[in-house]
Amino acid sequence: MPILKSAKKALRQDKRRHRFNLRTKNQMKAVVKEFNKLAEEIERSAEKSSGDSIKKIKEVLSKAYKAIDKTAKRGIIKKNTAARKKSHLAKKVACFEKK
Repeated sequence: MPILKSAKKALRQDKRRHRFNLRTKNQMKAVVKEFNKLAEEIERSAEKSSGDSIKKIKEVLSKAYKAIDKTAKRGIIKKNTAARKKSHLAKKVACFEKK
C-alpha cells in the first residue's frame, strides 16, 4: 500500500481509470460479438444476398467501428489492433455483399 499522499491519490486515479478502461473495452467487445452473432445468423440462413440483412449488418458494423475507434482513441487498444479488427469485420460484410 502507498504511504505518501501523492501515491495514495495516484492509486485512486489508477483504479478509476482501470474501471473506465474495462467498461469501454467490454462495450467494444459486446458490439463486436453482436456483429459476429448477426453475421453467423445471416450465414446460416438463405438471406445472404437479402438487402434487408445487409442493411442491418451495415448498421451494426457502423456501431462496431465507432466502439473500436473510441477504444483506440483512449489508448485502451493499439491503433493497429483497431485497424485489424475493423478490417476483419469489413471482410465479413464484403463477403455477404458479394454473394
